[in-house]
Amino acid sequence: MKYEERPPFKVGIVGGGVAGATAALKMAGLGITTHLFEAKDSLVSGPPICHLHAGGNLYREISKSQCIALLEQSIDTIHAFPGTVNYRPTVIAIPASDPEKPEAILVRLKALRQHYHEMVMSNPQNEVLGNPGDYFKIYHKEDILRLVNRPLPQQPATADDWMTPVARFINHEQIKFPLFLVQEFGLSIFRLAATASMGLEASPNAHLHLNHRVVKLAESSSGWTIESHDKHGQRCQHQVDFLINACGFQTGTLDNIANRTRRRWVEYKAAYIAHWPSQQGVWPEVIVHGERGTPNGMAQFTPYPQGFIQLHGMTKDITLFEGGLVASDHHNAQPCLPDTFLDNIKHGWQWADTCSRTERAITHFSQWVPEFSTAEVGGKPLCGAQQIPGDDPALRAADVSFDGLRYARLEIVKASSALYATQQIIEHCKKQEWIEPQEGWQKPLLPLTNMLDNTTIIEKAKSIAKYRGYPEALAQPFPAPHD
Repeated sequence: MKYEERPPFKVGIVGGGVAGATAALKMAGLGITTHLFEAKDSLVSGPPICHLHAGGNLYREISKSQCIALLEQSIDTIHAFPGTVNYRPTVIAIPASDPEKPEAILVRLKALRQHYHEMVMSNPQNEVLGNPGDYFKIYHKEDILRLVNRPLPQQPATADDWMTPVARFINHEQIKFPLFLVQEFGLSIFRLAATASMGLEASPNAHLHLNHRVVKLAESSSGWTIESHDKHGQRCQHQVDFLINACGFQTGTLDNIANRTRRRWVEYKAAYIAHWPSQQGVWPEVIVHGERGTPNGMAQFTPYPQGFIQLHGMTKDITLFEGGLVASDHHNAQPCLPDTFLDNIKHGWQWADTCSRTERAITHFSQWVPEFSTAEVGGKPLCGAQQIPGDDPALRAADVSFDGLRYARLEIVKASSALYATQQIIEHCKKQEWIEPQEGWQKPLLPLTNMLDNTTIIEKAKSIAKYRGYPEALAQPFPAPHD
């Protein structure tokens, strides 16, 4: 039967986080009838997101192949969500107390620079992280000392401009040289949420079912029946030809409903919002490497406008939690987090816990930037849980798995993997001749988002941040225009 003689192909997507929203945007933009079910009242409200992971440089424990995958996926993400990117670099440092040598980072950075160069040579449109020759810059101690007394730029335009505040305020005795400045950009979860919402609301092919909890699935040879309940308990049913499980850390819950089994981990994490009123200069992101899960775990300083900073500290007293990493078993595809963590995700934190963990994060980073000790608690934590498919809890680059012809899981660990994972599902559906290839279906573009106005995205993002109880500064571009 010709494509035009068939009934419209329908896809059901359960979960409206980064993965589900990206899949819906891509498929609806290709003209596919798409039903997106989200239990909450808005899209993309999951774990904290603050950067692209363009090369996996935040994680020294992951493989080179994962780093290359994250680089490629991040470039596609910039093409797809240009209005969500904060165009500022990242500085990577090694503490003086750490056994790692900076040369180990240099080997990885050179491999990533070479791969980025090859991508740009094959397609000039891939040059979204700047000139490949400038993918990273090395700063030896003499280079840092040269910048110490330089005026602090208010509109950074060069690598030296971005490195100047770091050179002036970082404790030179507590780090190893050289330092590295890398074209690893930021990613705004609130502008991503705004982009997804506006793009899908404008599409006649996208059907949003917010405040809908999927309670039952019935499989047939030709597809699935999805039964959901809205916030009033009203029962709804929809027939779809293909089902995508995009439930994030609750992917196993839908697997259970669908009678599927899958090994996975779930990790509960939190990031913290600090406010640094006395901050001088416009800062890059700063990563201080360290051994995960120890008191010397990695510290992460992610800047936003107006002196707001998002903080991670990969210790069990800050970002990681005792009992926060759990695995599934043979009887349950959903790893069981402690009720305390689930309650924090659903209802928020006690203010005392917010203050104590944020203050620990401030103290942790202040080891290397003593001036930062004057920072204060800036808001409630960004918390959530991260799924990690399979048996390796160190996995960071993951995308999709199929279970039968008409069921797929979007199992991304990092937001930048969402578009690649969606492309794999589209390839699968094309191979089965369920959908007809059309212009643009292989390109890392989202027709529903690329025409959106940046000013409108920012205003929508600010309203989402305010509604969720976060500072509006986290929704604004960085560096801000007035900087």
